[in-house]
Parts: sequence; structure tokens; C-alpha cells
Amino acid sequence: MRDLNIPEQRHPEKAHRPDNSQPKKPSWIRVKAPGGQGYADTRKIMRDNNLVTVCEEAGCPNVGECWSQGHATMMIMGEICTRGCTFCNIATGRPDSLDAFEPGRVAHAVEKLGLNHVVITSVDRDDLADGGAEHFAQTIRAVRHRSPGTTIEILTPDFLKCDPSVLEVVVEAKPDVFNHNLETVPGLYPEVRPGARYFHSLRLLQRVKELDPSVFTKSGIMVGLGEDGQQVRQVMDDMRAAEIDFLTIGQYLQPTPKHHGVDRFVTPEEFASYEKAAYGKGFLMVSATPLTRSSYHAGDDFARLREARRKKLEQG
Repeated sequence: MRDLNIPEQRHPEKAHRPDNSQPKKPSWIRVKAPGGQGYADTRKIMRDNNLVTVCEEAGCPNVGECWSQGHATMMIMGEICTRGCTFCNIATGRPDSLDAFEPGRVAHAVEKLGLNHVVITSVDRDDLADGGAEHFAQTIRAVRHRSPGTTIEILTPDFLKCDPSVLEVVVEAKPDVFNHNLETVPGLYPEVRPGARYFHSLRLLQRVKELDPSVFTKSGIMVGLGEDGQQVRQVMDDMRAAEIDFLTIGQYLQPTPKHHGVDRFVTPEEFASYEKAAYGKGFLMVSATPLTRSSYHAGDDFARLREARRKKLEQG
């Protein structure tokens, strides 16, 4: 029986990779250890509903802060991914079959937590003909039914090996925000995101806008993987050409020595420069800080995103 708590079993595809040294984190990266009653309450709701969260599976540094406020990012379709990206801490291998009752359990947890905004993500499911598109749609509908006032943000795989029509299934379920992360600059894809294609991911987000212009689109990248500032700004231009509304940029943190090494820790001043540049290129919303993650402060950011669109429309 596979034990996902053991790194060699969690990441068999990385077991024979050479170790990368893990540099000491600077002061602006360190966070408090998770704890407190709010954290415990959120954890219990997740366990009672047999739910997986990306907060835990990806080793997010913000889990203590978010869970203490009752915010958790649901990860559907299991905890084992069919891809083996070199930056990611989610387990790789052959996933289990889909759980037909999972959408209902997610909806119950959202209602129990009283969320105004929920983020739902998933592992990659290249083993499924539709990549899990229908499961995403069912989960969105289940949450809408139980919590009609909750806004829904999804963070999806790239559906690379599926018929293009599967994207319509997800968009027709009417998420409020459709997020798909580009993760890094195109030149680093062969090493960092070998199972994906940069321009496919970009086109996916562009198609969401074509299918439903009312849906907010969002994407994010990590920095500190070996990219330079010019490459980051080119990704911003590519995203704007695809009409992406919301950009997140955060520092890459290396989960284990077997994962892609940290090239450097980007300073808060550089993040501020990226944020300024991104707003100058026309993004409605930008979050660029060392600890920014796709779902970090997602509810507050959604409110600002909606307000930014309203003001833009008023200005004509």
C-alpha cells in the first residue's frame, strides 16, 4: 500500500533526481506555524467530509492564516495527479476512480464554513476522457444549489489531452472566476512543467472569454525558478493579449531537495515593480507578493476585481 507521507512514494518520478540545495529563506518569507481554534475547526470540517485541500497537499505557507479564518481551497478528483511537474508537491501516479458523491460533500463543507467565496481546484486527470470537466461542472452546480450566495472560483487543469469541447462543459456551469495557472515563463516549461504546453494554456484562458465574456479569467506564475524580468513582462503581455483579468505572482518555494531548485528569492521591491508594470498593462487586479498564491485572499480580491470591472465599464 502506497504511503503518500513518504517522499519517495509520493514522488516516485523524482526519486532518482539529484538533490537541489535549499537556500535559507529570507525574513520576508517566514510565516507562523498553523494553529488556533479557527484552524482546528476548518480542519475538522475537511476531515468530517473526507475532503482533500490543495492547502495541505501542495504545502502552502499560508495554510495557518487562511484556515484560521475558515478559508480552504477544495481539491477535487483525488490527491494523486497524472502529471509530474518538478515544482509541485502533489503526489504523482495513477489516481483512483472519481467519487460521484464528492460534489455534494464539497457543497456541504462550503455551506458549513459559511463561505462567501470558494476556490475549487483539482489534480490533473489525463486518465479521464474529459479531464474531469463534468466533475468540475457538477461540483459548481452542487455548491450553487446549497449556497446560492457564494461566488465560485475554479482553478482547473489544462485539459490538454481532451477534445476542445470539454471546456464548454465547465464554462456553461457558470463559475464566477476561471483560473488556470501558466506557472512560469515559456522557456522553463521543458524543465518545470514538462507535461504542459505554454500556448495551449494561454489559448485555454482566451477561449473561456470567447465562450462567456462575463466570466473573470485569472492566471498566475511563480518567480525564482530561473526566469528574468523581461521574460515575466512578456508573459504579462501574452496574458493581456488573451484578455486575462487577474494576475498573481508569488515566490517559488522548493518542497523537497528532489524538486526544482530555488534560483533566487525575489525581493519585495521587485514584486512591487511587477505589480506596477502589470497594472500598467491593463490587468483589472494584480496580486504580486512573495507569499501570493492563487487562492490567497481570493474572496477579498474577487470583490476588488468586480469593483474594478464596474469602474472600467462606467468609464466606457
